[in-house]
Amino acid sequence: MRNAVPDDADLVREAQSGDVRALGLLLARHQADMRAVALSILGYGPDAEDAVQEAALIAVRRIGDVRDPAAMAPWLRAVVRNACRMQVRTRTAVPVGDLQALAPPSAELDPAEVLERYAMRDWVWHAVDQLSPALRLVTMLRYFTGITAYEHIAEVCAVPVGTVRSRLNQARSKLSEALLATAGLAHDDAAALTEARRKEAEEALRAAHHGSFAEALAELWSPAVEVIWPQGKRTRGFDYMVRAMERDLGDGVRHRLANVVAGREVVIWEDDLINPPDDPFHCPPGVVWVNFLEEGRVRRVRLFHPVR
Repeated sequence: MRNAVPDDADLVREAQSGDVRALGLLLARHQADMRAVALSILGYGPDAEDAVQEAALIAVRRIGDVRDPAAMAPWLRAVVRNACRMQVRTRTAVPVGDLQALAPPSAELDPAEVLERYAMRDWVWHAVDQLSPALRLVTMLRYFTGITAYEHIAEVCAVPVGTVRSRLNQARSKLSEALLATAGLAHDDAAALTEARRKEAEEALRAAHHGSFAEALAELWSPAVEVIWPQGKRTRGFDYMVRAMERDLGDGVRHRLANVVAGREVVIWEDDLINPPDDPFHCPPGVVWVNFLEEGRVRRVRLFHPVR
């Protein structure tokens, strides 16, 4: 007769099939053991808690990598040990929070692809949207875009690197708590939101290449939108942006949408900039648009050029 309480193997298989509640139960069940491992390595203090929270977030992303469903407990302990080792290294030079580096060996996967594959995206995005605007932005940049270096996130957010570290630590803590607290709830369809925002971005860039960028922006942006350019220049309205786009297009530069990350109040576009063959360094290799929304319209945009 089947036990009333499911064992780890059953829960892992259910989680890998997309059952959010099963993954939440697994994390809650093993939280004490995970904390014990962290304490044994790092001692009592915030570093140990950070390692446990980091491990929980890794488990959300990497549950599909568990090859032996009955070995969930040792797998989680290994994730915590790796997180603790990174904490020790962080005390010298290595940034905290690199989910890719902390994860157990496996094929490298984009976080958005992992969430899509295991149907966890809605649960995770619900938790992300519960963060304060400042914590939400650093989280979106760090884990869902190509802007992962602390100094680049600091530039996008216009804050010191130390503030980025602090905000990411706070975000991991709150995300871990929110994921455990909301595993059994229904969540909005994050994929539908992302797809809608991606279509908006594609249509805007297509319009730019066909000479109707101003009309496209008028559909998305507030008339008084503030644009913060990479060198700190600030402009209001569409005119300067439209002229800058027309100037680049006239010089043979083309925009290609590479990624869209969509939250309820922040939407990030990542574009590749394709320079003409006779002028390969005309523009940086890409541009990131961080769009801040109010009542569904973009009220502020911050632009960032990744390092070549």
